[in-house]
Amino acid sequence: MKAALRNFFVSGFIAIVSAVFMSGCSRGADDKIVIKGSTTVLPITQKVAEEYRKINRVAISIEGSGSGNGIKALIEGSCNIANSSREMKAEELTAAKDKGIEVKEITIAYDMIVPVVNPANSVKNLTMDQLKGIYDGSISNWKQLGGKNETIVVISRDTSSGTYEIWYEKVMKKADVRKDALLQASNGAIVSSVAGNPKAIGYVGFGYIDSSVKPIVVNSIVPTIENGKSAKYPVSRKLYMYVDSKKVTSETQKLIDYILSDEGQKSVKDAGFIPLK
Repeated sequence: MKAALRNFFVSGFIAIVSAVFMSGCSRGADDKIVIKGSTTVLPITQKVAEEYRKINRVAISIEGSGSGNGIKALIEGSCNIANSSREMKAEELTAAKDKGIEVKEITIAYDMIVPVVNPANSVKNLTMDQLKGIYDGSISNWKQLGGKNETIVVISRDTSSGTYEIWYEKVMKKADVRKDALLQASNGAIVSSVAGNPKAIGYVGFGYIDSSVKPIVVNSIVPTIENGKSAKYPVSRKLYMYVDSKKVTSETQKLIDYILSDEGQKSVKDAGFIPLK
């Protein structure tokens, strides 16, 4: 992903409102699609919406503020689609049911959560145990990992992030991240922070990796599209959209169908992520 796009995501709250208006055409509430949630899924949604609006007259509002916030918005009825980089939790499903919402889960892509370091860092390969050690504080110096004698600067996502949830479960084994970790609200913010600090380590969705950071090989497995799709890479996952199946508008369904089509999946790949097909 180009540096200019990465820098666009640095802010903790990202909101993009895009619309197409045709002369003499008035638009009702059912014609607008409101999408909220994961910053990981955000570039996919943006790319798909960009291509979709070339062939469909529809207003699409896209906001990236974290998977948990997107799911909360769906439950509260303030969006048509909740983007999420994790599965909904049991308590979220219960809250949705209590509101009369019929949750439908749609897998739209595959992804990997990839540890990244500054290109000046000589460390290339880490084990899952070493990553846990870095993030729980039991490993605090790059020298312990074959690098320079420098204190490790740990950068993590905030707890509203689906990316954090997966990292917490798969890497941390539900142990707490060290208290002095620097928390960032988006993938792009982590990329920017790591790119500017030779001592730092962070973790991001596969689609956010660019030349300003160096991806880490985990358990000697390289983060490639093939290894992500097969789930061979240790921190692999699916990316989701959630809707209320009882309230899906025709325009929302058309957009979902497009995302799952060959054309939509090409946009997934163009956004730097792993398509279903």
